[in-house]
Amino acid sequence: MRRPTIRPAEPTDLAAVAAIYAHSVRATAATFDIEEPALAYWQAKLDSTAVGDHFLVVCDEDEMLGFAYSGAFRPRPAYGRTRETSVYIAPEVTGKGFGRRLYSELLDLLRQDEVHLVVAVVAQPNPASNALHRRLGFTEVGTLDEVGFKFGAYVSTTWWQLRLT
Repeated sequence: MRRPTIRPAEPTDLAAVAAIYAHSVRATAATFDIEEPALAYWQAKLDSTAVGDHFLVVCDEDEMLGFAYSGAFRPRPAYGRTRETSVYIAPEVTGKGFGRRLYSELLDLLRQDEVHLVVAVVAQPNPASNALHRRLGFTEVGTLDEVGFKFGAYVSTTWWQLRLT
């Protein structure tokens, strides 16, 4: 495998992005979606031009390895300098550092945009994601116990934040 490339997502990436996400929908509690979103969902993320909205992919040649994106935390204007982030890596390449590289690149873009605060939500238990957020400088700010219900069980989420400015 060559050194993977991180770049902005393109329309031709959306099917591969959707496939990686579909695995999380079907097999994990990493997302609380219970149905795979339509390609239009991913297209809307790609089309966003709001400051602080980014959509990145990590690829090796023609193989999609993962993606990350940032978007509005809440729709009200006072939240404009806060962004929520998400990172998904193909299951066959997790644990190889692609998530850290991808997330670091995303955070650099958010710093350039002068985003003040980044938040992330991690379904529990997820020691790998918790460790990734700690390594990147995030602070754990709290857990919502049993806030979701997926695969016949209640799932808690831990909130993380990183002040960029």
